[in-house]
Amino acid sequence: MPAAAASPPSSRQANSVLVASTVAFTLCFAVWMMFAVLGIPIKKQLGLNDTQFGLLAAMPVLTGALVRVPLGIWTDRYGGRPVFALLMLACVVPIWLMSYATQYWHFLVLALFVGLAGGSFSVGTPYVARWFSRERQGLAMGIFGAGNSGSALTKFVAPALIAGAGTWTIVPKVYAVVMAVTAVLFWLCTSSRPEHLVTQSASLREQMRLLRDPRVWRYCQYYSVVFGGYVALALWMTQYYIGEYGFDIKLAALLAACFSLPGGVLRAVGGWVSDKYGAYKTTWWVMWVCWVCLFILSYPQTHFTVLTENGPRSFDIGLNPWMFTALLFVVGIATAIGKASVFKFIANDFSDNIGAVSGVVGLAGGLGGFLLPILFGIALDLTGIRSSCFMLMYGTVCISLIWMHFSFRDKASQSA
Repeated sequence: MPAAAASPPSSRQANSVLVASTVAFTLCFAVWMMFAVLGIPIKKQLGLNDTQFGLLAAMPVLTGALVRVPLGIWTDRYGGRPVFALLMLACVVPIWLMSYATQYWHFLVLALFVGLAGGSFSVGTPYVARWFSRERQGLAMGIFGAGNSGSALTKFVAPALIAGAGTWTIVPKVYAVVMAVTAVLFWLCTSSRPEHLVTQSASLREQMRLLRDPRVWRYCQYYSVVFGGYVALALWMTQYYIGEYGFDIKLAALLAACFSLPGGVLRAVGGWVSDKYGAYKTTWWVMWVCWVCLFILSYPQTHFTVLTENGPRSFDIGLNPWMFTALLFVVGIATAIGKASVFKFIANDFSDNIGAVSGVVGLAGGLGGFLLPILFGIALDLTGIRSSCFMLMYGTVCISLIWMHFSFRDKASQSA
């Protein structure tokens, strides 16, 4: 039957695809971020320094970033249903084998394969979008994107599993079983339509040509902050709470989830805000909110003495864990809104080439999430200052604000 004569998808089919895809993506993101918790007992077991921990935590992010573009192309050609199901099944064995790894290089190699789960965003986004009308696509993609909350899910589930079993090795086994079951349920609860296939999708070379456009570089930088920074901090915060405040892994992961949860579930809200106020204003205010919060978070715990007319007097400056968590919560909300506003930029400026540009920008965001945890570890090993991770993040936000100022001076003067 020709595509033009095909009947439109039913609302029930579309909603089933949306729900099943969102659940599957949430699990994939939880697996992708599992070293945020799992890396802590592994670090202790292997005697790793902070740079080695950062590399281990970031290794799955590298693979998840690099496979985004080819997975998006395959989704166009073969359909989201088979690609998504096969992607989840491909992750089951390396996740399971993680529980039997004993050396650092074992974990690094397996983490590369586990990282395939992070490419699920590039599969699910076009798959879900094609089941909805243009008027409902934004909301549908926002709901699907809320699967980023899998980062918080792993912070609730993994510590509970470790505490219950008394060993971290239970976590990969449980995740592997759940991933296999989810892949089967996803296949049973979703559908495929021939008219959703794209015979002429952009090749990797064609997508890389887009880097000649300075706007693409700009959006890559923004997304490396709001998504790459979100991923990096989500991986880093559990061990930060343990080292900075002496909390146990369960409480540390719970407080770290106060950043991860809003950073995931509020992405749909970010889409609505961007539609209402525009991509420029939304992203501009997101960067300023992050700038203020990260400046405060960057200040290390400080003890100093000054000479007064009544003799020496000592002072302490620093954030207690509750003030720290509140600021981190605000940053999580800002990054959620910023992730949506950057894609609003892309939809506005590249309406005829959204898929290709999204693939490149998503790749840049993933690479940011890979590099930043490693830089966090290097900075901590060199300085011994835990808040150095926020100093690095503060620097990336400064670059974004300066770039936005010079790129949108005319727009800013018109809206002033």
